[in-house]
Amino acid sequence: MSVQQKSLAVPPVTPLRPVRSVLRFNALLAVAVWVLWLAIGGVRALHAVREHWQVSVTMVFGSLVGGGTSEGGGAVAFPVFTKVLHIAADDARVFTYAIQSVGMSMASLSILYLRVPIERRIIAWASPAGVAGVVFGAVVVAPHMPLPEVRVYFTVLLTALAIAMVVMRLRRKERRNAAIPVFGAREAAVLVVAGFVGGLVSGLVGVGENTVAFIVLVMLFRVSEKVATPTTVILMTVVSLAAFLSHVLVIDDFSAARVDYWLAAVPVVCVGAPLGALICSALSRSTIRNVLVALITVDLVSTVVIVPVPATTRVVAGVLLVAITAGCFLLTKVARYDPAETGDRAPASEIPPPRPSA
Repeated sequence: MSVQQKSLAVPPVTPLRPVRSVLRFNALLAVAVWVLWLAIGGVRALHAVREHWQVSVTMVFGSLVGGGTSEGGGAVAFPVFTKVLHIAADDARVFTYAIQSVGMSMASLSILYLRVPIERRIIAWASPAGVAGVVFGAVVVAPHMPLPEVRVYFTVLLTALAIAMVVMRLRRKERRNAAIPVFGAREAAVLVVAGFVGGLVSGLVGVGENTVAFIVLVMLFRVSEKVATPTTVILMTVVSLAAFLSHVLVIDDFSAARVDYWLAAVPVVCVGAPLGALICSALSRSTIRNVLVALITVDLVSTVVIVPVPATTRVVAGVLLVAITAGCFLLTKVARYDPAETGDRAPASEIPPPRPSA
């Protein structure tokens, strides 16, 4: 793949398809999935919904979050499963891969059909690295890592992102690029590293590729949240599929209980995830940011209140929070991708009007 450094003009904006057309498309996708779900699961699928209705209800919210934000449905499923439903952490992690493979695939198809703007280069460069990272994490690293502690560290990553987003808002760093404004070997390398790191995190806790990619896109490259969010949904879809196939074909631990959880959630997520993507396309940048911060806050509070964390882990988590937050701030200091320097900006509708002078 040839990589040449250049500055980009604002890419042409393709009009979104009408909502009615997208809803019809999503309905056809849902019907197709329901038919396959019944064909594969039969009576067992219906029994799974009745037996594990709590899983189905959880994924109503998880699928909306997975399809409409950069957190992924697992960011809802994993903490609810482990903290509220008392499902084993390993079962929750494998379930996350399995259900995101369905829900986020539906959301990605909806995003592409809707013609939502995405940054295709991050998918081209970060996806292969993300696949390598998630397979390495799931097959080699995860068996030797205590999952509850890893989950705490992922909460730290999300919290650092929320802090950085709030501070950027307070500092009125509002101008955004419609795409990565300058692209060359340096940017390609950043995307490959971010993809691998995000995949590694996903291999440990079920989500993470989309969060790491979101941090790089928004904090470093100053790409609009309305472009970064659907881009990370598609990226996480690729990584989730790779992780799920690894557990089915290599690790071989997609047990009967995990299959039942999956069957209970499939008919829900194939509706909720595309709907979440559609809702996100209609939201403003500030609303997307506020929703993310609110979700991260809930995750942080639930982790602090519910999860028993050893003193050593608390210290490590505190150090990581400071380090990752500082790293996010350093990314925002890089002037190379500042819209004021590159001249590349998000569409005018996504940029707040200038404040009147005093």
